[in-house]
Amino acid sequence: MPSKRHPAASRPAKRSSAKPGAQNPGKQENHTVARELVILTGISGSGKLSALKAFEDLGYYAVDNLPIELVPRFAELVQQSVEITRAVLVVDVREGEGIKRFPQMLREVQRTIKTTVVFLEASTAVIMRRFSETRRPHPLGRDEQVSRAITSERRMLAPLRKMANMVIDTSKFNVHELRAFILDRFTTEAAAPTLLISSMSFGYKHGVPIEADLVFDVRFLPNPHFIPEFRPLTGQDPKVANYVCKFAQTGEFLDKVTDLLLFLLPHYIHEGKSYLTVAFGCTGGQHRSVMIAEEMAHRLEKNGYPIKVEHRDMPR
Repeated sequence: MPSKRHPAASRPAKRSSAKPGAQNPGKQENHTVARELVILTGISGSGKLSALKAFEDLGYYAVDNLPIELVPRFAELVQQSVEITRAVLVVDVREGEGIKRFPQMLREVQRTIKTTVVFLEASTAVIMRRFSETRRPHPLGRDEQVSRAITSERRMLAPLRKMANMVIDTSKFNVHELRAFILDRFTTEAAAPTLLISSMSFGYKHGVPIEADLVFDVRFLPNPHFIPEFRPLTGQDPKVANYVCKFAQTGEFLDKVTDLLLFLLPHYIHEGKSYLTVAFGCTGGQHRSVMIAEEMAHRLEKNGYPIKVEHRDMPR
């Protein structure tokens, strides 16, 4: 059962947007920050876009199909940037004949910044099936048979494959397994994927928020609206919060939902979800849902999750 003094009532409204202990890169000197550039390349249809999204979830600055002439300059920018310390570039046969110049360019870049080359490939049969399912043309041309285009592509990319630090055969991976593989190989403590949570209050009479992922109805709690002195106040007021908290079912509800969310959140992160809206609804969105959303945000924040609070229908 919660205490009669509602803890959320005396807390500042500001919520952290990062996990406790996270450093502000803007306050670090450039020479103390480890810089990293990943070159993501490989056969068309092998999953480069899915891999790129996985790197982006890890906090890498992601660029798809940057003209290779700009790669050395981009590497310099990463070296000099305060905000960008880890970047990933996709380089592939969309460059056409220009891809032949890239191995020498890559050697030059490797002398200036830590560079990891990740090469994705798959069997010809799997690549052909993927192109058939998506009905997209091979980047080497619509007129050439896919099997011949794949053979030509392998030949063009052979020098890059030889330079690769990591070759990943995605033939037996689905998109989720490929993402998990990338996260497992490249996650560091500082770059672990995070889930930003929005703890939202709303009033059912105004409709359920379309952006809500999880919805909890708190209309089973006694309604402060029927107490005249509470009617003009909101769930952020200590008097209203203490009133809602004094009922045993309030504490039991908060404990059960907290346990449920702490069970679910790691699984959402593992599946690649980066934003989650948990919505609490009462009749008008002014009293009960506001208090519950505030308290739930406090509980999740104590467990290290980035959190923000939104009161959709609370009077301003």
